Amino acid sequence: MNATARLREFVLSAFLFGDESRIPADDESLLESGILDSTGVLELIEFIEESFGIHVSDSETVPENLGSISALAVFVTEKSGQRLNGTT
Repeated sequence: MNATARLREFVLSAFLFGDESRIPADDESLLESGILDSTGVLELIEFIEESFGIHVSDSETVPENLGSISALAVFVTEKSGQRLNGTT
């Protein structure tokens, strides 16, 4: 399962309780749509760190990285690639 699918599945199960009719488009804001709040962002970061083995620094917790499923997938993929290449 690719990063986008894993992230979508997490959002669906953790925040939408399996209600697929409420899953946003991949590029739709999770914050503006009301799916994520500040507590949800913390849960999401914990999921990313545990599931993808990367660290999310405070400076990276911005909407450009965490605002939508698409942005999350790009962020996770780039961070994972950096980790695999030995950089942070």
